[in-house]
Amino acid sequence: MAASWAGVACLSLLALVIGDPCLIISEINADNPRLDTTEFVELYHTGGQRASLDGYTLVFYNGNGNVAYKVLDLKGHSTDDRGFFLVGSVDMLPKPAILLPPNTVQNGPDAIVLYHTSASRYGEKMDVTSLGMVDAVVYMTRRTGGAEFLAETLTPGEPAFVEDETALEGDESIERCLLSEDRWGFHVSSPSPGQRNNCTPPAAPATVPVINELKLGAGQVDGFVELTEAPAAGPLVLVVLDGRTDRVSVSVDVNTSRNGLTSVSIDKNFMKGDESGAVAVYGGRASDFPAGSQLSQIQPLDAFVFAGAGNKPSANLTETLIPGREPYQLSNSLREGGYYLSRCGVATWARDPGVFWEAPQTPAKVNQCPWPKICPHSNVTPGGTDSPSHLPPWGNSDFLINELNTDTPGAAEDGEYIELWHPSGRRVSLQGVWILLFSAHNNRPYREISLSGHFTTSKGYFLLGSDRLVPAPSLRLPPNTIQNGPDAVALYRSPYGPPSAAQRGIPTVGLLDAVVYRQRGSDKEAQELSKALTPGQLPLLEDPEVLAGDEALSRCRGLYPYDLSAFSVAPTTPLRENSCPRPPPAPFGVVISEVASAHWTTHNQQRAFVELHGPPMTDLRGLVLSVFDQERSGTVIALPLTGSVDQDGFYIVGNVTAADQTFPEGSVFPARGAVVLCYDLFSVCRAGSALTNSSLRDVLVFSENQQLLFSLSAARGRHVLPAARSVEDGPISLSRCSCCEVRSPSSWTSSSPTPRGTNLCPSAAFSSHIDLCLGPLSSDWQEPLSDCSGPIQGRKVAEVADYLERRCHCGISALYLQGANFSCVSGGLRVRGDIRALSDHQKALIIQTSRVDPSSSRGDACSAPTTDRYTSTASALWLQIGLIVAALLLLALGAAGVTYFYRRRRPQDYCTMELSEHAEGLSDL
Repeated sequence: MAASWAGVACLSLLALVIGDPCLIISEINADNPRLDTTEFVELYHTGGQRASLDGYTLVFYNGNGNVAYKVLDLKGHSTDDRGFFLVGSVDMLPKPAILLPPNTVQNGPDAIVLYHTSASRYGEKMDVTSLGMVDAVVYMTRRTGGAEFLAETLTPGEPAFVEDETALEGDESIERCLLSEDRWGFHVSSPSPGQRNNCTPPAAPATVPVINELKLGAGQVDGFVELTEAPAAGPLVLVVLDGRTDRVSVSVDVNTSRNGLTSVSIDKNFMKGDESGAVAVYGGRASDFPAGSQLSQIQPLDAFVFAGAGNKPSANLTETLIPGREPYQLSNSLREGGYYLSRCGVATWARDPGVFWEAPQTPAKVNQCPWPKICPHSNVTPGGTDSPSHLPPWGNSDFLINELNTDTPGAAEDGEYIELWHPSGRRVSLQGVWILLFSAHNNRPYREISLSGHFTTSKGYFLLGSDRLVPAPSLRLPPNTIQNGPDAVALYRSPYGPPSAAQRGIPTVGLLDAVVYRQRGSDKEAQELSKALTPGQLPLLEDPEVLAGDEALSRCRGLYPYDLSAFSVAPTTPLRENSCPRPPPAPFGVVISEVASAHWTTHNQQRAFVELHGPPMTDLRGLVLSVFDQERSGTVIALPLTGSVDQDGFYIVGNVTAADQTFPEGSVFPARGAVVLCYDLFSVCRAGSALTNSSLRDVLVFSENQQLLFSLSAARGRHVLPAARSVEDGPISLSRCSCCEVRSPSSWTSSSPTPRGTNLCPSAAFSSHIDLCLGPLSSDWQEPLSDCSGPIQGRKVAEVADYLERRCHCGISALYLQGANFSCVSGGLRVRGDIRALSDHQKALIIQTSRVDPSSSRGDACSAPTTDRYTSTASALWLQIGLIVAALLLLALGAAGVTYFYRRRRPQDYCTMELSEHAEGLSDL
């Protein structure tokens, strides 16, 4: 029924008004097939008559540099008798009033702007401005893009229109058409210079029938409804409803056997037009909607709601059938033969009475739509206003759920709302955006709401909610629509239809943001929703006991999507800045105390858990426990902590008895990776790559992966790995045994697990004597000794411990060597003193290892510790250089002395003396 078209982009510069006629940019043809010899710009005066163009200026902007490349002063010109004015190529017909050379109008990304102020303000090469702007079109092609700056300056909140050169065979143009009610937009159609634009409604999809034409019979003749064919939609039923009672008046099965348009006649008693009512199309049979039954809560495929003179339909009927739209208001004078209404707006969204206009009846034919006399902008005063301050682009940021109130005091539930916000903080179109309300009982959406055709406020807010909410929402919902939980609200960008139609189950394609929430004691019922929409996070609780009055879930900590830790229970602030509570201080003194993985041994008691230790009764809110997997190169567990440390100072997370929190269902604790205790936004803690020293409260890396060490700011030495086999025949864990160095690898050792108990650490009670010489004479010690000139560092101690562990396989770490002395000697590193152990069994293994160590029998290289006399290679080199220089100086002085005394004892021959004054002075010197 209509040509395919590229898309629709509403254009609203200042305010949409219906009033005095105005001058608009009506049509643009910037790109012709082959040679650009039929380019044109068409202006139109909505009064449909001749109008002077004095004071108007047309400016063409290049998107490459955002400067003007052509300026046309329209002084002395006027529109024709029908209101049209053409600027175009010399070869086009009809002949334009202002002629342009071929290939003048650039293809995009560019803009054409109509100004009404002194023409002297505008000139070629000037920067783009909105000063004195009346109308503007920003356009680009799919190949070019790059019109963001022009759009932000000239049409704030609106993207540039994309001209699809493949939409039609042959030439095409960008034409302005009415979308719905008083909202204008553009679409691609066949060029029509000097004529009415081809504003044909888009072709309906084969799966969704739409209402195309109606007749309200005024009680004198039968009414009828014309539908587009949808062969793939299945059985259809047309339902007529009473606007006063919200009950079914009559339902009729639709015959879908023919192609094209289907007309359904309705008895004259049910579609009068002097009373309010509605027409809706559902999938199903007439028997599913018997006469007298209540309004169904099933969402219709299409619907039309109308209001008679002084007879408004109920809010429930309007908000159920056409959410966010207004009923069609019929005129006061009842016409003979009834009302004839045709779909004329080119909006792509369904269930909008605003796309219907009064027009002649054309059954089974293309609708005859009149040319609208509505201005898409406010009339500007000459001089205009200066351009708004430029805001930086918002990049990849998209709409977010900003505030959610699902449970209001009282039984009416008439204060519910969902508030969206765009991070740009200004007016933005919601074209192609959907909100889905999910029920946790069946994990399916119980309501899908299209926001196409709506805009945010000038500060970026959009509100949908109950009819009695103050301030009034842009999209009204029946009372008690938003369920109290466990449920979810999800925000999608889905330009081609409902998200549920493109993906089975819980849709995730196009997901912009989501909030999963619950009531007390119902968190486990929303597990499937949490897995799909907010993985790794517990549902939010809108706790009615936090505040005395009403409360909401407000975004308070960050702009990351699907981040439930960004929300707090706070006072309701619809369409205003959120009133957020002050965040709690970071918990002090809480550290990771013990860690175990189920993969470290095959013992049947080996369990995965993380034990935290801190001051008793410390509140853990704000902390996030993250687990990173070396093999998967990312986060496998991210868990916001709840509750507080117990009276003994312990808090257990994991799959052990009496744990305070368990790991998320389906998660696996890795054999190699890291555990991080983080105080930041959940999304930051989950990513791990942006952690700072203030957010990284503690970390244990049980991996040698250098990328993981670097990303977690924990590259201070080699971190302890669990022993290949336990000392005793049982499970093992990594235990903290040092209180003071939070992130030092020397603080950890492997031992038997002791969740909620004192860690097993190396003890002096099981110590034994050690005397080792490590260096060139030790064939299996290959570590360089370049750092031996200074104090023995923790890294060197950890290397010695690692050397011993490779020989013993008994769980030795740097902690075992706290009682040993380290010294540098000529050619080796001397380790002498006590080495601790966990038990007598481990002590015996250590003694056995030290007895068979080959370096212990080669003690002559380490027989005389010379730490104080140790000289580095660099120092010896400088000493040798100094001695050589001193020797050369002594030789030079000796030679000078010998020469002096020789000359004194043997005077020169006066017969050969021919000294000048200069030669004598040089000889004396």
